[in-house]
Amino acid sequence: MGQEGDLQLRATRIARGVEDVFAADRYDHMVYRRCGRSGLLLPVISLGGWETFGGYRGPEIARACLRRAFDLGITHFDFANNYGRPPGNSELVCGEIIRGELPRDELIISSKAGYRMWPGPYGEWLSKKYIVASCEQSLKRMGLDYFDIFYLHRPDSHTPLEESLGAIDMLIRQGKVLYGGVSSFNGAHFADAVRVGERHDWAPITIHQPAYNLLNRGIERDLLPQTERAGAGVIAFVPLASGLLTGKYLSGEIPADSRAALWWGEEQTRRRLTPERLEQLRALNSLAGRRGQTLAQMALAWILRLPTVTSALIGASKVEQIEENVSALDKLEFSPEELAEIDRLTL
Repeated sequence: MGQEGDLQLRATRIARGVEDVFAADRYDHMVYRRCGRSGLLLPVISLGGWETFGGYRGPEIARACLRRAFDLGITHFDFANNYGRPPGNSELVCGEIIRGELPRDELIISSKAGYRMWPGPYGEWLSKKYIVASCEQSLKRMGLDYFDIFYLHRPDSHTPLEESLGAIDMLIRQGKVLYGGVSSFNGAHFADAVRVGERHDWAPITIHQPAYNLLNRGIERDLLPQTERAGAGVIAFVPLASGLLTGKYLSGEIPADSRAALWWGEEQTRRRLTPERLEQLRALNSLAGRRGQTLAQMALAWILRLPTVTSALIGASKVEQIEENVSALDKLEFSPEELAEIDRLTL
């Protein structure tokens, strides 16, 4: 850029009020990947507000986490209309922080529609009525003019894909959405959606958000060949298996301040922590230790071993969790022997 360009950039940042507020080196250490064949770059670690911000963690925790994440180069924050308690509260809490304290033009903000939000026949699933109304509501809650990404949050077998995808295309043409995405579609349904979009010459599906982690590898066989063929990006949600891959449950106990204790209940969590599962997690943790990583760091690095995966979408209730997860980028490489051991433990 040159000295003159650097000075102009600094003057712009000062005018926007972000100079000396956030880390000047925030883009130096994060890795950014192209989202499929689009022009959109995402950080390989993204931050979501599913059950944490506006849920079992309040505004001050949300503020600290969002600001620290941005300092570390995380530019993508992911929401949905039903996140938080009551549903929509995550968008309300985080929207105030984003529009008041963060530089909007440096961020990718996503939301979704698909799950129940209000009573009556128009309050869930993927009709055009619901999708458009939900997008409008989410924009108002967050106080934003547009979403960078807007997703169909789940499949809807009763609504034609033409109607649902047509609604996303309409929102894009109206300037309320920049990129369209889908979530939790299986491979065949995703391929059908791509064909529908191509047939109508609609904006392409830029990104797919499926569940993917060391304990849930189904998309490797079913979905990833389809997203690669279509040139769509992939962002993995529950990359740490809702906490199982963080190491916090390795003792078999449930921490009192964990989401499992505060929201899910001990009985439900105990059903997930079977003796066989604990043995598997401890073996994976041992491998992570030999790599010089925590279990969470290895789990994230393992997801990012695939170039077709654009980003891993983490949740966090503490700043320290974000810092730990971003440190996974210090070692993304795996030896063939390590990958073979992971396959033996997880397939």
